[in-house]
Amino acid sequence: MSGVDGAATVSANPSLRAASDVAAAQGVDPLVGLSAGEAERRLAAHGPNELRAAPPVPRWRKLLEQFRDPLVYLLIVAVVISLAAWIAEGATGVPVDAVVIAAVLLVNAVLGYLQQARAESAVAALQSMTEATSTVLRDGAPTVVPSRELVVGDVLMLAEGDAVGADGRLLMATALRVAEAALTGESEPVGKSAEPLDEAKPLADRRNMVFRGTAVTQGTGLAVVTATGMATEMGAIAELLEATETEPSPLQRELAQVGRYLGLAVVAIAVVVIAVTLALSEIRTLHDLVTVLLLGVSLAVAAVPEGLPAIVSVVLAIGVQRMASRNAIVKSLHSVETLGCATVIASDKTGTLTQNQMTITRIRTASGEVQLGGVGYRPEGEARAGDAELTDSPLAREASLALAVGTLANNARLEFTDGHWDIHGDPTEAAFLVAARKVAGTVERTRRFSRYAEVPFTSERKMMSALVADEDGDGGLLVAKGAPDVLLQRCREVQVGDEIVPLDSDRRAAAVADVEELSGQGFRTLAVAYRHMEAEGRSPSLGEADECDLVYAGIVGIIDPPRTGVVEAVADAQRAGVRVLMITGDHPGTARRIAEDLTIVEPGAPVMTGRELDTVPQSDLAETVGAVSVYARVAPRHKLQIVEALQARGEVVAMTGDGVNDAPALKAADIGIAMGRNGTAVARQAAKMILADDDFTTIVAAVRQGRVIFDNIRKFMRYLLSSNLGEVFTVFFGVLLAESIGMTGEGRPGVVLPLLATQILWINLVTDSAPALAMGVDPEIDDVTARPPRRVTDRLVDAGMWRGIVFVGLVMAAVTLLSMDMVRPGGLVGGVGTLEQARTVGFCTLVFAQLFNTLNARSAVASAFSHMFTNRWLWASLLLGVVLQVAVVELPALQKAFGTVPLTPAQWAIAAAMASVVLVCEEGRKLVVRLAGRRSGP
Repeated sequence: MSGVDGAATVSANPSLRAASDVAAAQGVDPLVGLSAGEAERRLAAHGPNELRAAPPVPRWRKLLEQFRDPLVYLLIVAVVISLAAWIAEGATGVPVDAVVIAAVLLVNAVLGYLQQARAESAVAALQSMTEATSTVLRDGAPTVVPSRELVVGDVLMLAEGDAVGADGRLLMATALRVAEAALTGESEPVGKSAEPLDEAKPLADRRNMVFRGTAVTQGTGLAVVTATGMATEMGAIAELLEATETEPSPLQRELAQVGRYLGLAVVAIAVVVIAVTLALSEIRTLHDLVTVLLLGVSLAVAAVPEGLPAIVSVVLAIGVQRMASRNAIVKSLHSVETLGCATVIASDKTGTLTQNQMTITRIRTASGEVQLGGVGYRPEGEARAGDAELTDSPLAREASLALAVGTLANNARLEFTDGHWDIHGDPTEAAFLVAARKVAGTVERTRRFSRYAEVPFTSERKMMSALVADEDGDGGLLVAKGAPDVLLQRCREVQVGDEIVPLDSDRRAAAVADVEELSGQGFRTLAVAYRHMEAEGRSPSLGEADECDLVYAGIVGIIDPPRTGVVEAVADAQRAGVRVLMITGDHPGTARRIAEDLTIVEPGAPVMTGRELDTVPQSDLAETVGAVSVYARVAPRHKLQIVEALQARGEVVAMTGDGVNDAPALKAADIGIAMGRNGTAVARQAAKMILADDDFTTIVAAVRQGRVIFDNIRKFMRYLLSSNLGEVFTVFFGVLLAESIGMTGEGRPGVVLPLLATQILWINLVTDSAPALAMGVDPEIDDVTARPPRRVTDRLVDAGMWRGIVFVGLVMAAVTLLSMDMVRPGGLVGGVGTLEQARTVGFCTLVFAQLFNTLNARSAVASAFSHMFTNRWLWASLLLGVVLQVAVVELPALQKAFGTVPLTPAQWAIAAAMASVVLVCEEGRKLVVRLAGRRSGP
């Protein structure tokens, strides 16, 4: 097959050429499409169908980026000061302080780089899960391919709900309408035609072209791809898209704010510590001055958790990947925080709350009712009239006609493969195909008809019709199915046995009563109707104007059982303070019954229809949506109304949707949720979250997981801030109380500090990253569904959390200084150890206290012994911390670098025992909080 070897576009204006000429120029047969090999060759030659993106950042630059931080600059200053002092003192030996600080600097950079790389790989994995796809003809068969693999010459198969993956010239269009607002600003969907244009026209008027980034809202079509990637019309404005900056999420803004406040506070504290140390110490040499300056710099660096943003990104990425493994794909990492704030879940009924296994079990016609057995898509089940098997009668012939009309007005397929029945297409339409096989003679009477035209179903029309011709004669039929209230308005006659009689007021009232009765029993109802079109049977044209003067054939009652676990999921959501709304296009009676069965509402609760919603004044809409939880007979535009009204009440709304017209509501919702199985590409693009299984229980599980992830972020914030504050308090009070706790210089002049600068940096290195990351994947400790949703205005670190942080920091400092006092002679508790031993014991006590604090920080209320062994990563990080601390004390090479000396077993015991006091004190505080909570009641 000849191909196109130039740029990935067609040079001549394809809108002015005949469709067949454009296809020929591409070397493609519109009925066969490209071969797989040819498509692969073109893809290799012209590259993927992608807009230009910023070039990837080299790894070496990412590593250097880790050094672009004010705290890193402080460490570099510390290295310079240390080297300057070493040179001034004669440059003898090894500048230990400078080497150690530089090593810590390098290790911190590597850890930051690895954390960033892990977060980026997780984001890339999530993007691949939500990759856009297109349906093309390849080797004569419909094939779904990633849109990035489209090539010039591909034959695109377009249907309602598809996102157009590349620019193309239409080969065929049937009632095709495309929303092009994203490209042209045209507010209404544009009707399309395959006819060539007479003259070159602006983009918005090229009715025979489709463009990348637009969406099919109605109809079907075939188009040959004429441009991909940057050669598309969307590529022409790619620079504008690239220039758009993404607003930071509330979590990102708050982390930045916490970082700024901490930075200012710690710099102030470091200055105070330096000033107090200089004032209380005897500075006699340059080395003494450098020691004090290094202490202040190291304290500032250690007190601020500089790795916090990277840790947050990793934790969010891991959490989102876990959610994806449970069928909830969150497209943006920072949308997770919004999930934890959700106060309302507004869900579709069909396929989300229910199984979407549509089964027709009732047929109501003018002569009575037929019951069909069986559930699901296996065409097995008995047809009965009352207590007797259905036999030839006027009722049987009416039922067969009703199912035949529904089968002809249909786009679904029912196939038997590998021992089981599969459906392809809309489940409701497939229900007619299954039911037709249960009533004798129905399938046979439909086989002689061929379809010639269609007016497709839309959410606004609530009906569809098709023009079919009888191959055994010259006649034709218009067959239609849709919502009973819509279709009855277009009917003038009714089928009674073999006769057609006028649909008078009594018969119309009887039909409406049938609808009400079936809907009240929980059935979804669809009406079917037809009319003869003798002279037009083979005409390819059909329009909405033809859908009139129909013959009413009857209604069918369809059941769609609730999904397993939905009742429990609704109860979980309600217990968590999340209100559940049901929004459906079904009859109000059906909606009420399903909502009551699922415990969404109490029996007798109000149900509001779309028409009733239209009559509510705008000023009363917020109050209305606060009182109504079930909406029936709604159009997609009503979803947007409901979302905006709920948000006006201050609600955080999760809204589900699957159609093209659901996109505005999905985009407006705080959490737009698209269906992964039955949703359209447009809906998936507009949403922030995609349900891979279309299951309501997955939404509730995702909300729960969102709360757990946010709790975990608070856990390691609590841990990092309290531990780092413990270091600040230890140094500050250690300098102030040096004489009281026996930390004097044994008659030696100069500066005596509770901890050395290198020891502080070591603590920061050992205790900050691994335990914090381990807490980021902690399982649920507190029952997150036992409390109301977090408000978007709630602080990540609130006043109560700050009180706990300060409390733990003070306890850490107290036990560290007391452990030093227990080793040194004099002070409050007499000991016999040297200054180096006391400092090493205090050093170990502070490290162990921070490791104990990881158990404290897992919950602000629950005991550390609750779910104690559910996180193996946490215990691994604690074991690593203990091993590293023993090594820095006992290995000679590290002793010199960090100013430590070996400890006796008794001194190790002092460090461990004193460190455990942090756990005991925090357990006591939590017990008081729990008892106070019980006394105050729920």
